[in-house]
Amino acid sequence: MTSLLSLLGSVGGRSLHLPVHGRGAALPPSLQRLLRQPPGRWDLPELPEVGGPLEAEGAVAASQARLAAALDVDRCWFGVNGATGLLQAALLGIAQPGEAVLLPRNTHRSLIAACELGGVLPVFLPVPFRTDRGHPGAMTAAGLRRSLDALPDPGRRIAAAVLVHPTYHGYAAEISGLLELLHARGLPVLVDEAHGTHLAFPSHSELPTSAVHAGADLVVHSLHKSAPGLAQTAVLWQRNGRIDPVRLQAALQRLQTTSPSALLLASCEATLDWMLSPRWPLLLEARRRDATTLATVLARAGVPLHSSDDPLRLILATGQAGISGLQADDWFMQRGLIAELPEPLCLTFCLGFAQHRGLSRQFRHLWKHLLAEAGGEPLAPIPAPPCDRVSIPVLPPDQALRRPLTPSACSSLHRSHCSRADLSLSPGRAPARARRADGCATLCLARPATSAVARSGAR
Repeated sequence: MTSLLSLLGSVGGRSLHLPVHGRGAALPPSLQRLLRQPPGRWDLPELPEVGGPLEAEGAVAASQARLAAALDVDRCWFGVNGATGLLQAALLGIAQPGEAVLLPRNTHRSLIAACELGGVLPVFLPVPFRTDRGHPGAMTAAGLRRSLDALPDPGRRIAAAVLVHPTYHGYAAEISGLLELLHARGLPVLVDEAHGTHLAFPSHSELPTSAVHAGADLVVHSLHKSAPGLAQTAVLWQRNGRIDPVRLQAALQRLQTTSPSALLLASCEATLDWMLSPRWPLLLEARRRDATTLATVLARAGVPLHSSDDPLRLILATGQAGISGLQADDWFMQRGLIAELPEPLCLTFCLGFAQHRGLSRQFRHLWKHLLAEAGGEPLAPIPAPPCDRVSIPVLPPDQALRRPLTPSACSSLHRSHCSRADLSLSPGRAPARARRADGCATLCLARPATSAVARSGAR
């Protein structure tokens, strides 16, 4: 049996997946210097001079205050449980038990779990579905306006709204317009910008607007998905006076570890400082230029690609060549090209912030051989799921959580429903044994009278 320790030192292949530091090549210089020190020297508790994200004194508190001022927001908190932990704390810092929140259909499963934990009712808003790609696109202002104008009564106070910007694939929302619509209704807005951290920092490129600069009340950034930090690092930004910082701090206190890793906290600081330095825009522009050149060369060579608003996401349209993205992913991985997100009709690569010399030649070579081996007639588009209306669970998630669980194969569920949305596969790489050509997990946990059954409102 292979041990984790031996495996970590031997995994090869070209990394086009998360974290986006490219196995250390693009880590912030100050963090690289720290990691060259004797092993474990940096593994410290919350000493008075170190502090922690929720402490009023110490280096961490000073760093958070300095970075909040640099981004012209009121407060920020580092996180060492990924964007997941900060999204959950943020939601529970806004919504009280018995209240409701507006969630887009492409929300991360961590927020469904937060609704379960906090007794909050999710009201699901439809998002466009791209049938030629088999995944959601970005929410539009026109679509949100239609949903808000015909919002069914959830029987509870709606405490807040959540937006996703950009999506996993790099599709950017009309973020300023969305925020304006929601703020006009008096709703504070939490934005999951885990895949758009780089949008908030100085750039010489024309990139989508960050929710931080568009006026969102709370924004969560991942510092390893779209910034060159270590895995599990994230940051929460707060601005405006719509959310009580005391309640938010209390929610963070409930959900954050009492022993945060000093190394991960240092990674938060180093990553954000690096992205605010004069050298960062030059690096970002170089990586954007590399990515644009790569996409152009591949397209000219006949490699089918889908467009995205983030040039650092490369979406291979495998379905156009009759190849499942999951099949292509397995094939590429065996030959040393490791992607991020396999799906039935496409395969998404995260180019990140490391330089990838020779990638264009390798990609064209592998695609040519895959096409000869497995190519065929284009795969049929994936029909849009029946989620084009605002919907409210018949059974609130916290009640569904207490129902008996029955393991069932997806193929045997028929008219039953998977009771917990957070038990479906999270965005990202699924274990090989849990993947099928239809992109569904092979095992669901089903409950009778489940929370997946929803009453619908307007389109």
